[in-house]
Amino acid sequence: MLKRCFHILPLLTILLALTGCRQGSNAPVPEPRPAAYYWRTTLKLDSAELDFLREHGVKKLYTRFFDVVLRDGEPMPNATLRFLDTVPADVEIIPVIFIMENCIKADMDKYAELLVQRVCQMCETNDIPMPRELQIDCDWTKTSLERYYQFLKHVRKHTDSRKMRLSATIRLHQLDMTPPPVDYGVLMVYNTGDAQKLNGRNPILDYRDVKPYVNRLSHYQLPLCAAYPTYGWQLLFDNNGEFKAILHDENLNDSTLYHPIEPNKWLVVAHRDLPELSDDASTATWITPGDSVIQWTVAASEIHRVQQALQHERPSINHQVVLYSLDTKNINRYKKEDYETFFHP
Repeated sequence: MLKRCFHILPLLTILLALTGCRQGSNAPVPEPRPAAYYWRTTLKLDSAELDFLREHGVKKLYTRFFDVVLRDGEPMPNATLRFLDTVPADVEIIPVIFIMENCIKADMDKYAELLVQRVCQMCETNDIPMPRELQIDCDWTKTSLERYYQFLKHVRKHTDSRKMRLSATIRLHQLDMTPPPVDYGVLMVYNTGDAQKLNGRNPILDYRDVKPYVNRLSHYQLPLCAAYPTYGWQLLFDNNGEFKAILHDENLNDSTLYHPIEPNKWLVVAHRDLPELSDDASTATWITPGDSVIQWTVAASEIHRVQQALQHERPSINHQVVLYSLDTKNINRYKKEDYETFFHP
């Protein structure tokens, strides 16, 4: 009998390992609920945004608290969120910290505790309930992976001590790398193309750009949910087709500045300077005659097509859908029934 048990044990070990793999790759995120990103420098919700949260049962708001940038060789917080408003009591705020990759190449480990402390202090100062989760957003690469994961382990020690979950954003190109040491990931299914190509595919989202990554989902050993785009882009190119800038809510119907030449393309017919697009206050981005502006948005049908493709490979991925991002101008791009389809594909 004992000998027979020894024969059975290896088989059980294999079966358990296989079962664990399936659970790891298909497990839903903790407490999945409709969610959205909030990615502005001031927290202030207008009536349309509050109505959207209520109407679609959005209960999680992944909120950018601050960025971490490299300044004089040291990682420093930047563009810290100003709290001018509160969110409904039944909406959970999940702080998100965006970290530039070049910070990871510095010694970030010693900043892990300071980062968590700063998040908690911001919540306390602004009468926000202590978060149950912290999310780190970083476009790491294979060369920075080891240092980034080491940093996440340090962060996790401090989130664990506060009984906080730790999550991370995952980009499509990162699906072929070892998953980060976090509780779950949010797969960023947007910015899938090259925004600097004048005549390229829709750079926000195009199924053809997502398709090469889809088959990696079933083997990715980390619980995942997915984030989809509701934003639009206005991209400025010079008369040689070279990318110049992303514009901010330009009135393309202003015939003194723009002339439509294609359904999503305008020709610049007058000079205009845009100092707000420059990192240096003494310089400005110029819109000059002969430049062109391409306006990109994503059709609801394209978002749904991508959702179905991901769900086919990983059935749990749309158990929680996160929309990027909560903003009235983004809300108005789609119909109510489109949002219901996005949240419940």
